[in-house]
Amino acid sequence: MLKSQAKYHLGQVVRHRKHPFRGVVFDVDAIFSNSQDWYEAIPEDSRPAKDQPFYHLLAENDQSYYVAYVSEQNLIPDETGEPVDHPDLSDLFGDFENGYYPLQVQLN
Repeated sequence: MLKSQAKYHLGQVVRHRKHPFRGVVFDVDAIFSNSQDWYEAIPEDSRPAKDQPFYHLLAENDQSYYVAYVSEQNLIPDETGEPVDHPDLSDLFGDFENGYYPLQVQLN
């Protein structure tokens, strides 16, 4: 069954349910829209269902900054109230306020 609405929204800070990283949502795909090679690189017992929203994140961990593509089932809201330090945030978002980043550019 296809979900009709994404749980998380642009500018929201989220964290991965299993892996130690957090990030800011900058795009959402209603269903899986990455390559089959990318999908098959995930261990079979950990592969998420394709028929759910997938989120593009400006992500960070203790070692680096990167872009992550994560299924909705593997995300939880970040409750720390702390900003994310990803260097590309200012390209898309305004200053962190009230736990969110306000969108500063028009996305398709």
